[in-house]
Amino acid sequence: MAFAEWAAQFVTWSNEVVGAWGYLGIFLVSLIGNASIILPVPSFIIVFTFGAILNPWLVGLVGAVGATIGELTGYMLGRGGREALEKRYGKEIKRAEKWIEKHGIFPILVLFSATPLPSDIVGALAGMVEYDIRKFLLATLIGRTIAYLILAFAGFYGLSYVLSLFGG
Repeated sequence: MAFAEWAAQFVTWSNEVVGAWGYLGIFLVSLIGNASIILPVPSFIIVFTFGAILNPWLVGLVGAVGATIGELTGYMLGRGGREALEKRYGKEIKRAEKWIEKHGIFPILVLFSATPLPSDIVGALAGMVEYDIRKFLLATLIGRTIAYLILAFAGFYGLSYVLSLFGG
């Protein structure tokens, strides 16, 4: 099955889940969508769409919490993969740790979580250097809250316009 076909099926399934379960459905779709590693799963479409149907504040906040928990997969992948990668990239990992100690990674985590940048990679790096999981979750939650509130309100104010472009 091609990725585009799988993504379309995910969106269809997501609409059914959110339609049946409301905010809990948004949480689940965001969690599952952000638990994927590297491949972008279009959970943001659900936040945009249901921001126009439900309360956009709650859609953004509930979606951000689900997304934050979903991002733990990248962090845990890095944490668990450190030993395997250390054999080959030990020097680079130590260099990354020193850089993070000197400059910090918190704002980078917020930035990558608030934008379409590949947050899985930064999350895996945070796990690999054993960055404090509470700080990781806080930075991710801040970034995802910014992104998901923007998406939910964009849906709230813009969905009817988007639909009118397509004759809806």
